[in-house]
Amino acid sequence: MCRQVLRILALIGDKWSILVIGQLRDRTLRFSELHRAVTGISQRMLTLTLRQLERDGLLTRTVHPSVPPRVDYALTPLGASLLDSVVALGDWATEHRREIHENRRRYDAAHPPRTRS
Repeated sequence: MCRQVLRILALIGDKWSILVIGQLRDRTLRFSELHRAVTGISQRMLTLTLRQLERDGLLTRTVHPSVPPRVDYALTPLGASLLDSVVALGDWATEHRREIHENRRRYDAAHPPRTRS
């Protein structure tokens, strides 16, 4: 059971998964909209992330027969059930980002990198 839980936490704890889930919280989005909204993600990484989230049942992928094909992504009820946790983590990070930044700065100043001789 622990291994299964760890695998699930690794997936949903992945920064791209969290950002994608957060973007889908209010509405269905197309691939291109998600790509623009999730700053810094490559098309390949977005594709892999979406496939994994779909595989786990956290989102649906709907292909519309049009030219060019239109693909929409939406959270499933299971994916939506993650929103409170994802939002809480985001709020916590926002609230404590300055404190953490300052802690890191202090630590780095007290522990400079070692140089090789």
